[in-house]
Amino acid sequence: MAKTDFIVVFVTASSIEEAEKIGRGLVEEKLVACANIVQQLKSIYFWEGKLCQENEVLMIVKSRGGLFNQLADYVKKNHSYKVPEIIAIPIVDGSPDYISWLNESCKED
Repeated sequence: MAKTDFIVVFVTASSIEEAEKIGRGLVEEKLVACANIVQQLKSIYFWEGKLCQENEVLMIVKSRGGLFNQLADYVKKNHSYKVPEIIAIPIVDGSPDYISWLNESCKED
């Protein structure tokens, strides 16, 4: 296994179409190596003082830690939500082949 400076980022979206548009753009810009889209997510949260329950879509994207700000800016500019979820967790370890692929697939930060 190989220690890394890569991250996994979670982004929720209002629809599969929105997630595909954002995910495709992130990959095309080489801000992420991959965008996985998980459908049929139910989110329960408070927004503007009200309890909300919505159907959403979850994107799981893999990127370099140093690209997080550019990635977040891209999502914010292309997202329908006023405050989209954009949170990152570190990839602390991974198979050397996969880490190598991530390295080749993302632009330099």
